[in-house]
Amino acid sequence: MKFYRVYIEITNVCGLSCSFCPTKSLPSLDMDLEFFESIIIQAKDYTTEIACHVVGDPLTQSNLSDYLDIIHKYNLKALITTSGYFLKKHTYNTLFHPAIKQINISLNSYNKNDSTITFEQYITPILSLCQAKLDRKEEMFINLRVWNLDESMSEREFNKRLFDRLAIAFDTTLNIDDIYTNRPKSIRLDYKLLIHFDTYFQWPSLNNPIYGDGTCQGLDSHIAILASGEVVPCCLDCDGIIELGNLHKKSLKDILHSDRATDMIKGFKSGKAIEELCQKCSYKSRFD
Repeated sequence: MKFYRVYIEITNVCGLSCSFCPTKSLPSLDMDLEFFESIIIQAKDYTTEIACHVVGDPLTQSNLSDYLDIIHKYNLKALITTSGYFLKKHTYNTLFHPAIKQINISLNSYNKNDSTITFEQYITPILSLCQAKLDRKEEMFINLRVWNLDESMSEREFNKRLFDRLAIAFDTTLNIDDIYTNRPKSIRLDYKLLIHFDTYFQWPSLNNPIYGDGTCQGLDSHIAILASGEVVPCCLDCDGIIELGNLHKKSLKDILHSDRATDMIKGFKSGKAIEELCQKCSYKSRFD
């Protein structure tokens, strides 16, 4: 059993309240370094990539470099997904840590928060990070995410402002009409520096309507481990609804070979979503 990546939530604190994210039901929690290393030792047998988040923002952690050191120690690569609000908490030595393969920055988080900072105060550290990457010839990727192309006119107005600012920063043309018409998955701004497009999605919830059967990449391309140590089959199960087991009590190997995990894998292979949460998840339609 191998995974493309394993999501490990080093914290479930993101520091924001984006309207496109679910309301966090679990208590705020950080994963301590000793426990994190014990997970990495197990996870390295299943993957080469560690995504350091589920719903939390890893940049809220002042000791992020300590987690990255552990990932690097075991010859794994890290993916960082962040709102971009907390870049100033870290030096470039951390943000360009040799363990980091890619940083994803969710730019539409600015438009979906009641923020006291101006747009220019928000975007300037992000553009400075991009410029520093180019100046230092860092090989990591930076993906600037704009996952809002299915929204209303107010969202379009924000995107126009954002695209105009990026066009100036990277001396390129970002025509909003062309982007909305052609719907590219990404546009290259510079070397290993992309703006990535997508649409909003509905988070799975037991309160959702039933969407029926289907297949999923959970327990296939990835698994997720919450800050509590709970292993879940999917990076969208942020509340640990499908509890496969806790790494404080069981090994990752035993959890992945449990009856519940095995039954889910068999179900997905035959197009069956056997868990209630999976039945109420619309995201799996993307894999049809």
